[in-house]
Amino acid sequence: MADSIPTGTSLSSEMKEAVASALVTSGGGLSAIHDVAVRDLTTHRDPRGTLTELLRADWTDVYGEDMPFAQVYTSMTQPGVARDIDKWHVHQHQTDRFYCVSGRIVVAIADPREDSPSRGALMLVELAAAEDGPAPLMVTIPPRTLHGFVVTSERPATLLNFPNRIYDPEDEGRTSFTEANVTFSNGEPFDYRTVDAWYRQR
Repeated sequence: MADSIPTGTSLSSEMKEAVASALVTSGGGLSAIHDVAVRDLTTHRDPRGTLTELLRADWTDVYGEDMPFAQVYTSMTQPGVARDIDKWHVHQHQTDRFYCVSGRIVVAIADPREDSPSRGALMLVELAAAEDGPAPLMVTIPPRTLHGFVVTSERPATLLNFPNRIYDPEDEGRTSFTEANVTFSNGEPFDYRTVDAWYRQR
């Protein structure tokens, strides 16, 4: 499979620290990237199962006049696969809202925007279903930020997206990792192999 992550990469302690410093596993705090919102979601449990609220009109950090609801879709990705392995996704106008329904993914977001106070920042957000992670999260990804994800669970992961615009192929682009030149805090180039190896070795 073209976007599968090869296993067996060994990370130095410095590299492990660089990955950990970029990782977000809970919401509510300050985001490393301007306009990115990470929201904690509450899962209610009882003997019958669970219920998780995903999107509400009064959640102004992820919904509002500038971030209306336009459509919803799901995508399933196999374990150890990145979307895409060597390219970033970027939208000029669309805001994404990602939630992981099953499995676990790590969303990578980088900020190349020249007018952004967080230009050059990289953050990794762990999204996991209630049974696969510490707490479910939703992440809002603003326009013109570079983003993608890798599945770090042992089973396929299903992503749910609530974008603020109906999909327009003219709005979506790709930027190669080489061209974007995104790095971890230690100066090493960003690579999904590194993220996947960090999960396997922690």
